[in-house]
Amino acid sequence: MSPMTKTVEGNEAAAHVAYAMSDVAAIYPITPSSSMGEYCDEWAAHGRKNIFGQVLKVVEMQSEGGAAGAVHGALSAGTLSTTFTASQGLLLMIPNMYKISGEIMPGVFHVSARAIASHALSIFGDHSDINAVKQTGFSLLASASVQENMDLALVAHLAAIRTSLPFIHFFDGFRTSNEIQKIEFINYDDMARLVDWEAIDDFRSRCMNPEYPQLRGTAQNPDIFFQSREGSNLYYEEVPHIVQEEMQKVSALVGRSYNLFDYVGDPEADRIIISTTSSCDVIEETVHYLNGLGQRVGLIKVRLYHPFSIEHFLRALPATGNRIAVLDRTKSPGALGEPLYQDVCTVFQERAETPVLVGGRYGLGSKDFTPTMVKAVFDNLRASTPKNHFTVGIVDDVSHTSLEPGEEIHPIAEGTVRCKFWGLGADGTVGANKNAIKIIGENTDMYAQAYFSYDAKKSGGITISHLRFSPQRIQSPYLLIQSDFIACHNPAFLTQYDILEGIREGGSFLLNSPWSVKQMGTEVPDHMKRAIVQKNLDFYNIDAAKIASQVGLGGRINMVMQAAFFQIADVIPPQEALKYIKEAIKKTYGKKGEKIVQMNIDAVDKALGALKKIKVPKSWATAGHEAYLEVDEPEFVTKVMRPMLAQQGDKLPVSAFSPDGIFPTATTKYEKRGVALNVPEWIPKNCIQCNQCAFVCPHAVIRPVLANEDDLNNAPKDFVTLKAMGKELKGLRFRIQISPLDCVGCGNCADICPAKKKALVMQPLATQTKAQVPNHKFFTELPVMNDVIPATSVKGSQFRQPLFEFSGACPGCGETPYIKVITQLFGDRMMIANATGCSSIYGGSAPSCPYTVNEDGHGPAWANSLFEDNAEYGFGMELGVTQRREKLADLIREAANTGVSKELKEAFEQWLDN
Repeated sequence: MSPMTKTVEGNEAAAHVAYAMSDVAAIYPITPSSSMGEYCDEWAAHGRKNIFGQVLKVVEMQSEGGAAGAVHGALSAGTLSTTFTASQGLLLMIPNMYKISGEIMPGVFHVSARAIASHALSIFGDHSDINAVKQTGFSLLASASVQENMDLALVAHLAAIRTSLPFIHFFDGFRTSNEIQKIEFINYDDMARLVDWEAIDDFRSRCMNPEYPQLRGTAQNPDIFFQSREGSNLYYEEVPHIVQEEMQKVSALVGRSYNLFDYVGDPEADRIIISTTSSCDVIEETVHYLNGLGQRVGLIKVRLYHPFSIEHFLRALPATGNRIAVLDRTKSPGALGEPLYQDVCTVFQERAETPVLVGGRYGLGSKDFTPTMVKAVFDNLRASTPKNHFTVGIVDDVSHTSLEPGEEIHPIAEGTVRCKFWGLGADGTVGANKNAIKIIGENTDMYAQAYFSYDAKKSGGITISHLRFSPQRIQSPYLLIQSDFIACHNPAFLTQYDILEGIREGGSFLLNSPWSVKQMGTEVPDHMKRAIVQKNLDFYNIDAAKIASQVGLGGRINMVMQAAFFQIADVIPPQEALKYIKEAIKKTYGKKGEKIVQMNIDAVDKALGALKKIKVPKSWATAGHEAYLEVDEPEFVTKVMRPMLAQQGDKLPVSAFSPDGIFPTATTKYEKRGVALNVPEWIPKNCIQCNQCAFVCPHAVIRPVLANEDDLNNAPKDFVTLKAMGKELKGLRFRIQISPLDCVGCGNCADICPAKKKALVMQPLATQTKAQVPNHKFFTELPVMNDVIPATSVKGSQFRQPLFEFSGACPGCGETPYIKVITQLFGDRMMIANATGCSSIYGGSAPSCPYTVNEDGHGPAWANSLFEDNAEYGFGMELGVTQRREKLADLIREAANTGVSKELKEAFEQWLDN
């Protein structure tokens, strides 16, 4: 019987096994591990049985520490228990981890390895968290791919049961946890046949039970603690051999070979890389490519990272391997080397052998790791004195650790189709591409892979979907460097990003836009026109927004674009694809009612006739290129922020950044993203000047304007003003000004407008920019009138300049209007200790900052510490400020008694009194 295949993400693969092999799961959400707990919770709710014939007991706790405590308790009571976590969440479990291992308990933690916040928060993947828990007594087992997540998760549970010791099964956060691949599933009956049931009985016999009471967790004095601690040594000595045996069992079941250390490459390789997790697939792909060119190179994949078995490692190492590079996905500041490198150094030091051995860092914070970087590591090993303690994948022009990448290489299996989609957050692009992957993966013999990268906006930011389809197994866990097909789902992106970067000669480009061919002559940037002609691209256009609106889907263009993709890409016959799309629609939206299902089907049908292939004018080949730059932009904006916003941040050198991670504020005003479909248009004759629209605007896009007549002499002709209402505003002019390129189109302003006839009406963005962009620019140059009327009313508060503007919060966000009004009242003297969550993402995601400054350069100073300590962090700020102010007061008192003038002394005393 052939194995069942399914197209799933890495977290689901791990959760599938964890559910089967556990009695209890105590969970707490943390990105990117949360979905493992969510899968288990959903399956339990639907009554799925584990291998013990029970529904898994899933409990969400109040914190990561609470989840670890519950796992410890459940293990003490004799139930096999699991949890899912990452990053700081794992670190918060450390005290319980020492207890679980110290008490010889077989729990399994599944960890989507993620960076620890240091100079900045990163929610992305590296091994900082894993290496922070090496001392806890947990064995560490690494997976390199979605398939391995399933296979080695099973090994982790089987080995934990047999050793009666806890395991961490870890894999790269995002890169593996969120990657979607077509894999072979292991059914629960097969898992059950591999379990050592006697070991489970032995574990349960040692659990807490009043029928045979015991004392656990004693308090021990110096006379016995040391000896007791050494009592577990024999258990740990057996771990490598037991894990190897369980790997052999699983290998026999699934037909895929696993060992503690697996070697791939030339059997007589002289240059060898040692690494772990998803980098192994990148390196293996590159090794096969370089072997094909005659290079004697190889890779050792580290599966059981801890305890590190010297015996099994040396068994995997070719005798010819005399030049070795060890790669770590973590940084240990001030250390002699990173952790895996030091493990390998210890191996050779204890054997008194001295091969050429170097270590390097890669991929911190999910920095992409590519075949070209792998080749750079192998090339470094060729040097007479290879660079040690190197970095790869960045340009370090400060401490000069980085390797030169050299010429780019593209190892790719024949028949692979590579597709990239540029979407707008919440437009359905990611969901549509997940469907596309499943359609191809589950209805054809092809392998499929999907990975999604996002910017830091909560909604309305970019999403980039990287899809590969191949007749062979895909070993490419890195972003697309070259593409056969690129789709741009929002025309505003054309001027913001290099959309066609990496598209191959003769590839296909699909654009969603409302433009005719004639309009494209002015709307498509010149550099893109030249690329379309020079690379001989097939260029298609579809007005997906129009179709979505016609069928009632609003801004959800996903089904239209998915249908267009299958028409163009020809990965599978288009008619088959359309049938599968409609089946997926019924499955996905069936619970929402027949009307929703039919709307989506109508969108697919309408897409077929609306897709147009553009006959590209020959003149595009020589189109001129006019760059748009603000003449007064700060150096940070031009040299750091703009490259990052253009998705070119990978190319910035170390010297571009402050070592302490500090970024300037007041920079969102330079973005001008223009992502809204519709923006408000002000109807002056209907306006009652209440300022409620400005008060509710989540992004400070709407501003009430007060101005003197004289200041309006050079106003644009469309800068219409009214006589300001209110006795305090006598002689002033009033208007509501919108910044259309900063608006995200939520419509809160139009909804809240209390006028009998709405003074704000949502209109297409393209109808507003010509007049309102110059109007907004003129408005920013007017004198600020902050204190004309008291800020104790809604109307009065909104005449004050907000010092929080144009954030990446979701359209219609309910939090940001409150933050904005606080900055209008107190912003020029605010210090903010921000908890981690939505407000830290839209408030503090590099490179742009929505907290801004007034005309004096004063504004909120913002900082974030950790997930759970913002109250204490802010309290510490208050202590520090109070202490410094008290010192200043002491100096003022001292100065007042040093013979200063009477006037100055009075000023000092007034300051002290107030």
